[in-house]
Amino acid sequence: MTSLSVEILAADAAEPITSAGNAQLGIAVLAGIAVIVLLITKFKLHAFLALTIGSLALGAFAGAPLADTIKSFTAGLGSTVAGVGVLIALGAILGKLLADSGGADQIVDTILARASGRAMPWAMVLIASVIGLPLFFEVGIVLLIPVVLLVAKRGNYSLMRIGIPALAGLSVMHGLIPPHPGPLVAIDAVGANLGVTLALGLVVAIPTVIIAGPLFSRYAARWVDIPAPENMIPTRPSEDLEKRPGFGVTVATVLLPVVLMLVKALVDIVVDDPENGVQKVTDVIGSPLIALLAAVIVALFTLGRAAGFTKERLSSTVEKSLAPIAGVLMIVGAGGGFKQTLIDIGVGQMILDFSKSWSIPALLLAWLIAVAIRLATGSATVATISAAGLVAPLAEGMSTGETALLVLAIGAGSLFFSHVNDAGFWLVKEYFGMSVGQTIKTWSVMETIISVVGIVFVLLLSLVL
Repeated sequence: MTSLSVEILAADAAEPITSAGNAQLGIAVLAGIAVIVLLITKFKLHAFLALTIGSLALGAFAGAPLADTIKSFTAGLGSTVAGVGVLIALGAILGKLLADSGGADQIVDTILARASGRAMPWAMVLIASVIGLPLFFEVGIVLLIPVVLLVAKRGNYSLMRIGIPALAGLSVMHGLIPPHPGPLVAIDAVGANLGVTLALGLVVAIPTVIIAGPLFSRYAARWVDIPAPENMIPTRPSEDLEKRPGFGVTVATVLLPVVLMLVKALVDIVVDDPENGVQKVTDVIGSPLIALLAAVIVALFTLGRAAGFTKERLSSTVEKSLAPIAGVLMIVGAGGGFKQTLIDIGVGQMILDFSKSWSIPALLLAWLIAVAIRLATGSATVATISAAGLVAPLAEGMSTGETALLVLAIGAGSLFFSHVNDAGFWLVKEYFGMSVGQTIKTWSVMETIISVVGIVFVLLLSLVL
């Protein structure tokens, strides 16, 4: 689908496609979400298919013509993939280069060499936060688990004392900080500024990750005192490499897109003149596409070539990085279609009406909606996408800072209490060799702390902004 056709479809779907009353719309939303939840949890259907079927069911329950529902869904899917698809792909390439070149291992080894004793949990949260910036959560876990297990075993540390800070660092980055798919989609849905969202996201993320990571790990280690499972220590990615990129250049490469986007946000605030030459330059180099593209191009040399990769291996690494994200892209796209269907049947106006009568602050409402969908589906990404679609109309008339906080409120809600319907729950359980009960007492509680502390800091920031 061309960008022109996407724009035409989006324009065609701009008007509400049904005149159903609020009661029918409310029932339609609950029924549509119930269909998605049932398909994902009961029938184990892929989230892409569940969201697609759920969107059609939503339109049907709302009394909308099927042709109009299809038009809304395809318009939303196309515009979402057009908005964030390339960014997700570039982030995946950067993450793959970081992992395969040994750059991630270099960061880990360097920090661990300088940390010991009480500093180790803080070292782990720092490692996870830096590595977690460009990596998907699942990839970050696969990279960091061997390190967590090795450190716990060799240093005779409690597994939870080391593991919880690492998981907290990855989870906070995944839920609150772009260029992860969830925050990117929410930014696109509510029309937030990426640079400002990134800056405020870091302000929220730092205290949140400290509380949910190193501080909470003290209690988690008392509740669940288990040794590192011997059979779960896999081979590290860089063990077959003759050389690895340096620590400084690796960190600089990972932080490059973040710095470029933050510079753009800062110049936009300080200069605030679209005709200013400096602002024109920073608007280009700080745009998400250029910032991530620049980081990928730099990484080809600072990470790939530094590790001794040939041109053929670099090409192969880039190619291999794209295949695993096909599923993520389709889920994100279908989520965008679901979001557009919600908007076009008039749910946005319904939410506006309810929020006025309930007198619930928009940020808290966004968090509660994301929490409900997260608990039901188990997916942080689905929760973020769906909640963003529902509360997008609330962003109208908001300032740049307020829309950024709306994105962060949704992101915080999407992390609430991971349990048995979340793939991440089982991933952590198996890697750490825990029972279901032990996983709930550690991982699930940690996720809840991140969510609650996150929304508290978002609300505090809203008082300032």
